[in-house]
Amino acid sequence: MPLNRRTFLERSAAAGAGVAIAGSAVAPAAAAEPERGHGHGRPPKRYAFTVMGTTDLHGNVFNWDYFTDKEFDDKAHNDVGLAKISTLVNRVREEKGRGNTLLIDAGDTIQGTQLSYYYAKVDPITAERGPVHPMAQAMNAIGYDAAALGNHEFNYGIPVLRKFEEQCDFPLLGANALDARTLCPAFAPYSMHRLRTPYGRDVRVAVLGLTNPGIAIWDKQNVSGRMVFPGLEEQAAKWVPKLRSMGADVVIVSAHSGSSGTSSYGDQVPYIENAAGLVAEQVPGIDAILVGHAHTEIAEHFVTNKETGKQVVLSEPLKWGQRLTLFDFDLVWERGRWSVEKVAAQVLNSNTVAEDEEITRLLGDEHKKVVAYVNQVIGTSTASMSTADAPWKDEPIIDLINQVQTETVKAALAGGQWATLPVLSQASCFSRTAAIPAGEVTIRDAAGLYPFENTLEARLVTGSQLKEYLEFSARYYVRTPAGAPVDTSRLTNADGIPDYNYDAVSGLMYEIDIAKPAGSRIVNLSFEGRAVDPAAQFVLAVNNYRASGGGNFPHIARAQQLWANSEEIRNTIISWVQAKGTVDPASFASVGWKLTREGTPVF
Repeated sequence: MPLNRRTFLERSAAAGAGVAIAGSAVAPAAAAEPERGHGHGRPPKRYAFTVMGTTDLHGNVFNWDYFTDKEFDDKAHNDVGLAKISTLVNRVREEKGRGNTLLIDAGDTIQGTQLSYYYAKVDPITAERGPVHPMAQAMNAIGYDAAALGNHEFNYGIPVLRKFEEQCDFPLLGANALDARTLCPAFAPYSMHRLRTPYGRDVRVAVLGLTNPGIAIWDKQNVSGRMVFPGLEEQAAKWVPKLRSMGADVVIVSAHSGSSGTSSYGDQVPYIENAAGLVAEQVPGIDAILVGHAHTEIAEHFVTNKETGKQVVLSEPLKWGQRLTLFDFDLVWERGRWSVEKVAAQVLNSNTVAEDEEITRLLGDEHKKVVAYVNQVIGTSTASMSTADAPWKDEPIIDLINQVQTETVKAALAGGQWATLPVLSQASCFSRTAAIPAGEVTIRDAAGLYPFENTLEARLVTGSQLKEYLEFSARYYVRTPAGAPVDTSRLTNADGIPDYNYDAVSGLMYEIDIAKPAGSRIVNLSFEGRAVDPAAQFVLAVNNYRASGGGNFPHIARAQQLWANSEEIRNTIISWVQAKGTVDPASFASVGWKLTREGTPVF
């Protein structure tokens, strides 16, 4: 299947040779030069402009949760979606003057909600005479000037990404997304924008886009042999001087990379996952960085560049359109050029405004289609199940995921070389609000268990490797001495480990002693009533994120792959429910693991 109507290599060559120029909000160039110097008592000439930024929109247009089928809400009463962002953007443009603003994004745009899933898989944008992606429609209407590529842009394969790129009125930037054969940029590395000043000479603003090296691991099946993703610092050091030499007065980096300097994939690639802070510190010539990927809120953070001593401002707006970053630039004309005198950053909260009716009207039909799709009944359940306690108890709803995965892998291996090995399965609690109701079960109920587009694999592991795997997973719990009170709100997510990086493994019996230090918590590990033999072999049903190194769990990324599937686990669960007709927890639920302290169960 071709990547789009223009071939991938043609796009690579074009992107490598050139640049995306000025989005729709950019004023035309002016001819005259400002007067030089500040002589004769004249005040210096100054110009101010604002760059607005979003990141990790993850398919959110409406303030709507397709998994609960109601308006989005959380404990902090955040709102989500581009319709809210549009209202904030309109207000800023009205205040500053549209010609004095730019709007950019730091990636992870086309994956995350059932709205984005529907137009990638159910009614795909890649079909002949296919629809225009809702995120492209919304972002075009709002008037984005540029967007960096996120790692989740690659989840649906390069053809979907290329079609989305084609449908956008703004460039998708990725200076470190290179064609594997030519090592030329596979997307535009940067965009250059001109802002008209009252003094004659335009301000030239360069936006450099950088994406995440982890794509090479997380979406290996989609990019292997086609694209490579070198480090952010390396590529920024290559491109920032070029942008300055091309006349950029201001250089902004839009980076789909957190600021912590950490990686979740260990040494599997020699590049840092969350490198935005390192880019600011190591690469001179950058004025501001819009940070993405980490799903944390950073209103304003300054990093000192080691070479120049200059302060670089970083800002990361909260995910899903919950916040809009504003970078406010103050420039002064001196020595024949514009220079940045000051940069400040802040975030605006989208829950302070109403949705922009222009955006909700524009995509009302798409929204209704998806709501109807996710509310299709696919079966019934004899009991209600919830993930509310799943982070600290072996709950039937997680057993359901593991049951589906175990049955799928057993069927795939039946009659083959590995058919006699026991099949175990890993699953995480992706959402603490997922639920299967008693009675009718819909697509959204089943899909809510698995919000990610992960696929299923089977890997060969030993008993000793499983023990180390479980020990690594058990780091998730905060050490709690025997006899001390247990507060579930403070029990989990030790050292910032997210829920999706805690795995429960089915098919085994084990205890996690949270009174012990991390690394020595797994006790009474057994299989079929006997202690697990360190040399015994097992098949582990595992999602492709974990199998490719996501979370940096030991052994699994290098374990032998026995089987792999291209179908999303979410769809496998939906199909399983449809085939069974009735979901009965009594047929698969069991307590295989529990938290203890010195042999006494915590719950």
